[in-house]
Amino acid sequence: MAPRGLPEPVLIRGTGLLGTSIGLGLRAAGADVYLADPSPSAQAVAEDIGAGLAYPGDLSGAPTATGSSGDTGTTPDGTGALPGTVVVASPPDVTGQVVIDSLLRFPGAVVLDIASVKGQIQRQVRTGVVDGVLTEAQAARYVGTHPMAGRERSGPVAARGQLFTAAPWVVCAGQDTAPQAVAAAEEIAQILGATVHRMSAEDHDASVALISHLPQIAASLVSSRLQETPAASLALSGNGLRDTTRIAASDPQLWVQILAGNAPDILRILYGVREDLDRLITTMEDPTAPGARLDIAQLIAEGNAGHARIPGKHGAPPQAFAVVTVIVDDTPGQISAVLQDVGQAGVNVEDLRMDHSAGHEVGMLEISVLPGRKQELMDALGAQGWKVV
Repeated sequence: MAPRGLPEPVLIRGTGLLGTSIGLGLRAAGADVYLADPSPSAQAVAEDIGAGLAYPGDLSGAPTATGSSGDTGTTPDGTGALPGTVVVASPPDVTGQVVIDSLLRFPGAVVLDIASVKGQIQRQVRTGVVDGVLTEAQAARYVGTHPMAGRERSGPVAARGQLFTAAPWVVCAGQDTAPQAVAAAEEIAQILGATVHRMSAEDHDASVALISHLPQIAASLVSSRLQETPAASLALSGNGLRDTTRIAASDPQLWVQILAGNAPDILRILYGVREDLDRLITTMEDPTAPGARLDIAQLIAEGNAGHARIPGKHGAPPQAFAVVTVIVDDTPGQISAVLQDVGQAGVNVEDLRMDHSAGHEVGMLEISVLPGRKQELMDALGAQGWKVV
């Protein structure tokens, strides 16, 4: 059964990880989905895994206010229906162009994009109105969105229909955005199981500069220090280094586009980071000077205070949970066996992570539980023969 309230068919322009995942999720919900991508191979993979059918119209010609003369809009079933919703999932540096193209090419269609920077695209659409390329009515059919989900892998082969489940999906409507455009964007997010957040484009870009873009920069800067590090030194590394640098494996080309597109907001944060670094460098140049140790302690304490504000499960801070650490052998079935015993103890797992002991074939399973259940779980697992730290 097709989703209610979503103008169909849906055309997804861009079949990377996110675009293909959206197609898979919408198809699973019964929506009619078409795909278009400048890369025939990427589109073919997305089609093969069931994200949608190839869009039958011609997207190569220049669009006009009434649709491209080369785009017949004829669907394979012969209905001739143009898209009711267009999802622009193109690379960030061309998203604005594809949004404008879609507004001109598909009269009446809601057009939304999923790029990670919103202000730049919104400004491009407004410039199109000022320059006479778009009418106010056409621009009103656009709404910017940002599904904050992803994977360490990219491309359509990594797509998953459940990628957006419980993930934030930000909808950035402008003052003149048509209500039906907002409704369609929120409907897609809800169909895919995401949690809708409404923000202005300015607030969104300022937020992601801090919570997403700065961590990427920090991880890359730390990782760059490892290029000439002796292997013997790296052999001592544990989860602290791995956690800090995990996202440093991201796609450089994509991040060039993201950072350039949100440069003003990122710069404001980097200036503050520079002040903190200058302060620390000055202190570390004479760490025994009066007040130096207090300054270092204050800097770490400020980090503690900031970390405490990061929400965990159900929005609760991480400090709301206690950690039970269990030593497990590096053999098949150990983790599932521990979790089975946790379930038999009647204790709910709030979070879970795995660490490995360097040089030993054992792992440390860190199980987060409600503080009042910690001792109970430790006793139960100890009775089952597990080594509990």
